[in-house]
Amino acid sequence: MNMPLADRVKSIKQSDIRRFSAICAAMKGVNLSQGVCDQPAPDAVKQAAKRAIDDDLAPYTNLRGVIELRTAIAKKMREFNGIQCDPETEVLVSVGSAGAFACSVLAILNPGDEVVVFSPFYSYHVNLLKLFGVKVNFVDLVPPDWSYDSDALASAFNEHTKMVVVCTPANPSGKVFSEVELKEIAKLANKHNAWIVTDEIYEYITYGAEHVSVGRFAEAKDRTITLSGASKTYAVTGWRIGYGVGPAEIIDRMAVVSDLLYICAPAPLQYGTVGGLGLPASYYDRMRADYLIKREMIVETLREIGFTPFVPEGSYYLLASFDEGRWSDAVSATESILKEVGVATVPGSAFFRRPADGANQLRFCFAKKMADLEEACSRLRRLSSHRLVSSAAAR
Repeated sequence: MNMPLADRVKSIKQSDIRRFSAICAAMKGVNLSQGVCDQPAPDAVKQAAKRAIDDDLAPYTNLRGVIELRTAIAKKMREFNGIQCDPETEVLVSVGSAGAFACSVLAILNPGDEVVVFSPFYSYHVNLLKLFGVKVNFVDLVPPDWSYDSDALASAFNEHTKMVVVCTPANPSGKVFSEVELKEIAKLANKHNAWIVTDEIYEYITYGAEHVSVGRFAEAKDRTITLSGASKTYAVTGWRIGYGVGPAEIIDRMAVVSDLLYICAPAPLQYGTVGGLGLPASYYDRMRADYLIKREMIVETLREIGFTPFVPEGSYYLLASFDEGRWSDAVSATESILKEVGVATVPGSAFFRRPADGANQLRFCFAKKMADLEEACSRLRRLSSHRLVSSAAAR
Protein backbone atom coordinates (compact mmCIF):
# COMPACT_ATOMS: atom_id res chain seq x y z
CA MET A 1 0.00 0.00 0.00
CA ASN A 2 1.22 3.48 -0.89
CA MET A 3 -0.29 5.34 2.05
CA PRO A 4 0.73 8.95 2.77
CA LEU A 5 3.53 9.69 5.23
CA ALA A 6 4.79 12.92 6.74
CA ASP A 7 7.84 14.26 4.94
CA ARG A 8 9.66 14.54 8.25
CA VAL A 9 9.77 10.76 8.77
CA LYS A 10 10.59 9.63 5.24
CA SER A 11 14.36 9.87 5.70
CA ILE A 12 14.42 8.53 9.27
CA LYS A 13 15.91 5.09 9.75
CA GLN A 14 16.91 2.89 12.64
CA SER A 15 20.16 4.07 14.20
CA ASP A 16 23.34 2.04 13.76
CA ILE A 17 23.34 1.64 17.55
CA ARG A 18 19.97 -0.10 17.51
CA ARG A 19 20.76 -2.08 14.37
CA PHE A 20 24.01 -3.61 15.55
CA SER A 21 22.60 -4.20 19.03
CA ALA A 22 19.78 -6.26 17.51
CA ILE A 23 22.18 -8.32 15.39
CA CYS A 24 24.41 -8.89 18.41
CA ALA A 25 21.49 -10.08 20.54
CA ALA A 26 20.37 -12.50 17.83
CA MET A 27 23.81 -14.10 17.67
CA LYS A 28 24.26 -14.03 21.48
CA GLY A 29 27.32 -11.80 21.22
CA VAL A 30 28.67 -9.20 23.63
CA ASN A 31 27.16 -5.76 23.09
CA LEU A 32 29.61 -2.86 23.40
CA SER A 33 27.35 -0.88 21.10
CA GLN A 34 24.33 0.51 22.94
CA GLY A 35 24.72 2.14 26.35
CA VAL A 36 22.18 -0.15 27.96
CA CYS A 37 24.17 -0.11 31.22
CA ASP A 38 23.18 -3.68 32.06
CA GLN A 39 24.45 -3.72 35.63
CA PRO A 40 22.52 -4.14 38.90
CA ALA A 41 20.63 -1.10 40.12
CA PRO A 42 21.30 -0.04 43.74
CA ASP A 43 19.10 -1.78 46.30
CA ALA A 44 17.88 1.60 47.62
CA VAL A 45 16.50 2.42 44.17
CA LYS A 46 14.81 -0.95 43.66
CA GLN A 47 13.34 -1.06 47.17
CA ALA A 48 11.89 2.45 46.88
CA ALA A 49 10.20 1.51 43.61
CA LYS A 50 8.85 -1.72 45.12
CA ARG A 51 7.40 0.16 48.10
CA ALA A 52 5.69 2.57 45.72
CA ILE A 53 4.14 -0.35 43.83
CA ASP A 54 3.05 -2.06 47.07
CA ASP A 55 1.54 1.24 48.27
CA ASP A 56 -0.40 1.57 45.00
CA LEU A 57 1.33 4.81 44.03
CA ALA A 58 0.29 4.16 40.46
CA PRO A 59 -2.07 6.99 39.37
CA TYR A 60 -1.10 9.85 37.10
CA THR A 61 1.25 12.32 38.77
CA ASN A 62 1.42 16.09 38.61
CA LEU A 63 2.47 17.03 35.08
CA ARG A 64 5.81 18.21 36.52
CA GLY A 65 6.38 14.97 38.44
CA VAL A 66 5.87 13.94 42.06
CA ILE A 67 6.92 16.65 44.48
CA GLU A 68 9.09 14.22 46.48
CA LEU A 69 11.29 13.67 43.42
CA ARG A 70 11.33 17.31 42.37
CA THR A 71 12.40 18.28 45.90
CA ALA A 72 15.17 15.68 45.85
CA ILE A 73 16.31 16.91 42.42
CA ALA A 74 16.42 20.51 43.64
CA LYS A 75 18.58 19.44 46.60
CA LYS A 76 20.93 17.51 44.32
CA MET A 77 21.14 20.43 41.88
CA ARG A 78 22.08 22.78 44.71
CA GLU A 79 24.67 20.52 46.32
CA PHE A 80 26.25 18.86 43.26
CA ASN A 81 25.66 21.22 40.33
CA GLY A 82 25.73 24.53 42.17
CA ILE A 83 22.33 25.53 40.76
CA GLN A 84 19.53 26.91 42.91
CA CYS A 85 16.08 25.94 41.68
CA ASP A 86 12.52 25.94 43.00
CA PRO A 87 11.12 22.37 42.98
CA GLU A 88 7.61 23.71 42.45
CA THR A 89 8.27 25.80 39.33
CA GLU A 90 11.78 25.15 37.98
CA VAL A 91 11.98 21.33 37.83
CA LEU A 92 10.27 19.00 35.34
CA VAL A 93 10.37 15.21 35.65
CA SER A 94 10.27 13.73 32.15
CA VAL A 95 10.22 10.45 30.27
CA GLY A 96 14.00 10.16 30.17
CA SER A 97 16.41 13.02 29.54
CA ALA A 98 15.64 12.46 25.84
CA GLY A 99 12.02 13.32 26.63
CA ALA A 100 13.11 16.51 28.36
CA PHE A 101 15.23 17.39 25.33
CA ALA A 102 12.26 16.85 23.00
CA CYS A 103 10.11 19.07 25.20
CA SER A 104 12.74 21.83 25.20
CA VAL A 105 12.99 21.69 21.40
CA LEU A 106 9.21 21.87 20.97
CA ALA A 107 8.90 24.66 23.53
CA ILE A 108 11.64 26.87 22.06
CA LEU A 109 12.17 26.24 18.36
CA ASN A 110 10.20 26.90 15.21
CA PRO A 111 10.91 25.18 11.89
CA GLY A 112 13.84 26.95 10.24
CA ASP A 113 15.41 28.13 13.49
CA GLU A 114 19.09 27.34 13.93
CA VAL A 115 20.87 25.36 16.65
CA VAL A 116 24.59 25.00 17.39
CA VAL A 117 25.75 21.42 18.06
CA PHE A 118 29.23 20.00 18.62
CA SER A 119 30.46 17.16 16.38
CA PRO A 120 30.87 14.27 17.15
CA PHE A 121 27.36 14.41 18.55
CA TYR A 122 24.78 12.27 20.30
CA SER A 123 22.73 11.13 17.31
CA TYR A 124 19.38 11.38 19.11
CA HIS A 125 19.93 15.12 19.63
CA VAL A 126 20.65 15.79 15.97
CA ASN A 127 17.98 13.48 14.57
CA LEU A 128 15.33 15.00 16.81
CA LEU A 129 16.31 18.52 15.74
CA LYS A 130 16.08 17.48 12.10
CA LEU A 131 12.73 15.78 12.73
CA PHE A 132 11.33 19.13 13.88
CA GLY A 133 12.67 21.00 10.86
CA VAL A 134 15.51 22.81 12.60
CA LYS A 135 18.80 23.74 10.91
CA VAL A 136 21.87 22.43 12.72
CA ASN A 137 25.16 24.34 12.62
CA PHE A 138 28.03 22.12 13.68
CA VAL A 139 31.25 22.92 15.51
CA ASP A 140 33.99 20.31 15.18
CA LEU A 141 35.64 18.73 18.20
CA VAL A 142 39.12 17.57 17.24
CA PRO A 143 40.84 14.48 18.72
CA PRO A 144 42.73 13.45 20.71
CA ASP A 145 41.51 15.97 23.33
CA TRP A 146 38.29 16.92 21.48
CA SER A 147 39.08 20.64 21.54
CA TYR A 148 37.27 23.15 19.34
CA ASP A 149 38.33 26.30 17.53
CA SER A 150 36.93 29.43 19.16
CA ASP A 151 36.56 31.25 15.84
CA ALA A 152 34.61 28.30 14.43
CA LEU A 153 32.33 28.36 17.46
CA ALA A 154 31.67 32.09 17.10
CA SER A 155 30.96 31.64 13.38
CA ALA A 156 28.33 29.00 14.09
CA PHE A 157 26.12 31.60 15.80
CA ASN A 158 24.04 34.15 13.90
CA GLU A 159 20.81 36.12 14.18
CA HIS A 160 18.78 32.94 13.58
CA THR A 161 20.42 30.92 16.37
CA LYS A 162 17.91 30.06 19.09
CA MET A 163 19.76 27.29 20.96
CA VAL A 164 23.16 25.76 21.59
CA VAL A 165 23.32 22.11 22.71
CA VAL A 166 26.09 20.94 25.03
CA CYS A 167 26.63 17.34 26.15
CA THR A 168 29.05 17.07 29.06
CA PRO A 169 30.45 14.55 29.76
CA ALA A 170 29.91 13.91 26.08
CA ASN A 171 28.54 10.93 24.23
CA PRO A 172 30.35 9.59 22.18
CA SER A 173 33.72 11.25 22.84
CA GLY A 174 33.82 11.34 26.64
CA LYS A 175 34.83 15.02 26.52
CA VAL A 176 34.23 17.01 29.70
CA PHE A 177 33.76 20.68 28.85
CA SER A 178 35.90 22.97 31.00
CA GLU A 179 34.73 26.05 32.86
CA VAL A 180 36.57 28.24 30.35
CA GLU A 181 34.82 26.54 27.41
CA LEU A 182 31.40 26.74 29.05
CA LYS A 183 31.82 30.43 29.82
CA GLU A 184 32.78 31.05 26.21
CA ILE A 185 29.63 29.25 25.09
CA ALA A 186 27.55 31.24 27.59
CA LYS A 187 29.02 34.52 26.33
CA LEU A 188 28.00 33.71 22.75
CA ALA A 189 24.55 32.55 23.85
CA ASN A 190 24.07 35.87 25.64
CA LYS A 191 25.27 37.83 22.62
CA HIS A 192 22.79 36.08 20.32
CA ASN A 193 19.97 35.68 22.88
CA ALA A 194 20.03 31.89 22.54
CA TRP A 195 19.07 29.14 24.98
CA ILE A 196 21.70 26.74 26.29
CA VAL A 197 20.44 23.16 26.59
CA THR A 198 23.00 21.06 28.42
CA ASP A 199 22.69 17.27 28.62
CA GLU A 200 24.52 16.15 31.78
CA ILE A 201 23.24 12.59 32.06
CA TYR A 202 26.82 11.30 32.68
CA GLU A 203 27.61 14.00 35.24
CA TYR A 204 28.75 11.58 37.97
CA ILE A 205 30.93 9.51 35.65
CA THR A 206 34.22 11.41 35.37
CA TYR A 207 37.87 10.41 35.67
CA GLY A 208 39.79 13.21 37.33
CA ALA A 209 38.16 15.99 35.29
CA GLU A 210 35.73 18.23 37.16
CA HIS A 211 32.14 18.20 35.99
CA VAL A 212 30.93 21.79 35.64
CA SER A 213 27.33 22.80 35.00
CA VAL A 214 27.03 25.89 32.84
CA GLY A 215 23.77 26.77 34.60
CA ARG A 216 25.69 27.62 37.76
CA PHE A 217 27.15 30.76 36.17
CA ALA A 218 25.24 33.99 36.75
CA GLU A 219 25.58 34.94 33.08
CA ALA A 220 24.00 31.65 32.00
CA LYS A 221 21.41 30.74 34.65
CA ASP A 222 18.47 32.58 33.08
CA ARG A 223 18.97 30.97 29.67
CA THR A 224 20.08 27.43 30.59
CA ILE A 225 18.05 24.22 30.69
CA THR A 226 19.98 21.47 32.47
CA LEU A 227 19.00 17.90 31.59
CA SER A 228 19.85 14.75 33.50
CA GLY A 229 18.20 11.66 34.92
CA ALA A 230 18.45 8.35 36.70
CA SER A 231 19.33 6.14 33.72
CA LYS A 232 23.13 6.12 33.78
CA THR A 233 23.81 6.95 37.41
CA TYR A 234 21.63 4.17 38.84
CA ALA A 235 21.78 1.69 35.91
CA VAL A 236 18.06 1.96 35.16
CA THR A 237 18.12 2.99 31.50
CA GLY A 238 14.79 1.26 30.83
CA TRP A 239 12.96 3.13 33.58
CA ARG A 240 12.95 6.35 31.55
CA ILE A 241 13.13 8.82 34.41
CA GLY A 242 14.79 12.08 33.41
CA TYR A 243 14.41 15.72 34.29
CA GLY A 244 14.96 19.27 33.14
CA VAL A 245 15.83 22.24 35.34
CA GLY A 246 15.58 25.84 34.20
CA PRO A 247 13.77 29.16 34.51
CA ALA A 248 10.12 28.85 35.56
CA GLU A 249 8.73 30.25 32.31
CA ILE A 250 10.38 27.65 30.07
CA ILE A 251 9.80 24.77 32.51
CA ASP A 252 6.10 25.67 32.50
CA ARG A 253 5.99 25.45 28.69
CA MET A 254 8.00 22.21 28.67
CA ALA A 255 5.65 20.72 31.25
CA VAL A 256 2.64 21.42 29.04
CA VAL A 257 4.41 19.80 26.08
CA SER A 258 5.42 16.82 28.24
CA ASP A 259 1.81 16.38 29.36
CA LEU A 260 0.63 16.33 25.75
CA LEU A 261 3.28 13.83 24.66
CA TYR A 262 3.59 11.49 27.64
CA ILE A 263 1.06 12.51 30.36
CA CYS A 264 3.72 11.74 33.00
CA ALA A 265 6.74 9.61 33.73
CA PRO A 266 6.02 6.20 35.38
CA ALA A 267 4.88 7.03 38.92
CA PRO A 268 6.44 4.16 40.94
CA LEU A 269 9.76 4.63 39.18
CA GLN A 270 9.77 8.30 40.10
CA TYR A 271 9.67 7.21 43.75
CA GLY A 272 12.42 4.70 43.04
CA THR A 273 14.60 7.54 41.77
CA VAL A 274 14.03 9.40 45.04
CA GLY A 275 15.71 6.42 46.71
CA GLY A 276 18.72 6.87 44.44
CA LEU A 277 19.07 10.57 45.13
CA GLY A 278 19.33 9.74 48.82
CA LEU A 279 22.44 7.57 48.36
CA PRO A 280 25.67 8.67 50.12
CA ALA A 281 28.72 10.07 48.35
CA SER A 282 30.45 6.71 48.73
CA TYR A 283 28.08 5.21 46.15
CA TYR A 284 29.25 7.65 43.48
CA ASP A 285 32.90 7.15 44.46
CA ARG A 286 32.56 3.39 44.02
CA MET A 287 30.78 3.81 40.69
CA ARG A 288 33.52 6.06 39.32
CA ALA A 289 36.22 3.67 40.56
CA ASP A 290 34.45 0.74 38.89
CA TYR A 291 34.16 2.56 35.58
CA LEU A 292 37.78 3.66 35.76
CA ILE A 293 38.89 0.02 36.01
CA LYS A 294 36.69 -0.86 33.05
CA ARG A 295 37.92 2.11 31.05
CA GLU A 296 41.52 1.03 31.55
CA MET A 297 40.64 -2.55 30.60
CA ILE A 298 39.10 -1.61 27.25
CA VAL A 299 41.80 0.99 26.51
CA GLU A 300 44.55 -1.57 27.11
CA THR A 301 42.78 -4.18 24.97
CA LEU A 302 42.25 -1.78 22.09
CA ARG A 303 45.88 -0.72 22.10
CA GLU A 304 46.89 -4.38 22.14
CA ILE A 305 44.92 -5.10 18.96
CA GLY A 306 46.23 -2.07 17.08
CA PHE A 307 43.59 0.61 17.75
CA THR A 308 44.33 4.13 18.98
CA PRO A 309 41.76 4.87 21.72
CA PHE A 310 40.93 8.47 22.58
CA VAL A 311 40.83 8.06 26.35
CA PRO A 312 37.65 9.70 27.70
CA GLU A 313 37.56 12.15 30.62
CA GLY A 314 33.98 11.14 31.38
CA SER A 315 31.00 8.96 30.41
CA TYR A 316 31.32 5.24 29.71
CA TYR A 317 32.07 5.47 26.01
CA LEU A 318 35.20 5.99 23.99
CA LEU A 319 36.05 6.44 20.35
CA ALA A 320 39.05 4.58 18.95
CA SER A 321 40.66 4.79 15.52
CA PHE A 322 42.08 2.01 13.39
CA ASP A 323 44.77 2.20 10.72
CA GLU A 324 43.74 3.15 7.21
CA GLY A 325 43.40 0.06 5.07
CA ARG A 326 42.63 -2.34 7.89
CA TRP A 327 38.98 -2.09 6.93
CA SER A 328 37.45 -0.02 4.16
CA ASP A 329 35.41 2.10 6.57
CA ALA A 330 33.83 2.13 10.02
CA VAL A 331 30.69 0.24 8.97
CA SER A 332 32.80 -2.52 7.43
CA ALA A 333 34.89 -2.67 10.60
CA THR A 334 31.79 -2.96 12.76
CA GLU A 335 30.32 -5.71 10.60
CA SER A 336 33.61 -7.60 10.43
CA ILE A 337 34.25 -7.53 14.19
CA LEU A 338 30.68 -8.60 14.93
CA LYS A 339 30.89 -11.47 12.43
CA GLU A 340 34.35 -12.68 13.45
CA VAL A 341 34.23 -12.49 17.23
CA GLY A 342 30.66 -11.54 18.18
CA VAL A 343 31.35 -8.13 19.68
CA ALA A 344 29.07 -5.24 18.70
CA THR A 345 30.43 -1.71 18.35
CA VAL A 346 29.15 1.42 16.58
CA PRO A 347 30.65 2.99 13.44
CA GLY A 348 32.20 6.32 14.34
CA SER A 349 30.82 7.78 11.12
CA ALA A 350 27.36 7.78 12.76
CA PHE A 351 28.40 10.58 15.12
CA PHE A 352 30.08 13.12 12.83
CA ARG A 353 28.59 15.87 10.70
CA ARG A 354 30.83 14.62 7.89
CA PRO A 355 30.70 10.80 8.13
CA ALA A 356 34.18 10.66 6.59
CA ASP A 357 35.57 12.27 9.78
CA GLY A 358 34.68 9.10 11.67
CA ALA A 359 35.30 6.61 8.86
CA ASN A 360 38.24 5.02 10.72
CA GLN A 361 36.72 5.19 14.22
CA LEU A 362 34.49 2.94 16.30
CA ARG A 363 32.63 3.70 19.52
CA PHE A 364 32.93 1.24 22.40
CA CYS A 365 30.67 1.18 25.48
CA PHE A 366 32.20 -0.22 28.67
CA ALA A 367 29.12 -0.01 30.92
CA LYS A 368 29.02 -3.78 31.30
CA LYS A 369 29.16 -6.33 34.06
CA MET A 370 32.83 -7.13 34.64
CA ALA A 371 32.48 -10.71 33.41
CA ASP A 372 30.86 -9.53 30.17
CA LEU A 373 33.51 -6.88 29.57
CA GLU A 374 36.26 -9.42 30.21
CA GLU A 375 34.60 -11.73 27.68
CA ALA A 376 34.39 -8.89 25.14
CA CYS A 377 38.07 -8.05 25.61
CA SER A 378 39.02 -11.71 25.26
CA ARG A 379 37.07 -11.93 22.01
CA LEU A 380 38.64 -8.72 20.69
CA ARG A 381 42.11 -10.12 21.38
CA ARG A 382 41.19 -13.15 19.29
CA LEU A 383 40.37 -10.78 16.47
CA SER A 384 43.88 -9.38 16.68
CA SER A 385 45.49 -12.85 16.56
CA HIS A 386 43.29 -13.94 13.65
CA ARG A 387 44.20 -10.90 11.54
CA LEU A 388 47.91 -11.15 12.32
CA VAL A 389 47.94 -14.81 11.25
CA SER A 390 46.08 -13.88 8.07
CA SER A 391 48.61 -11.17 7.30
CA ALA A 392 51.52 -13.51 7.90
CA ALA A 393 49.97 -16.16 5.65
CA ALA A 394 49.56 -13.62 2.88
CA ARG A 395 53.26 -12.84 3.02
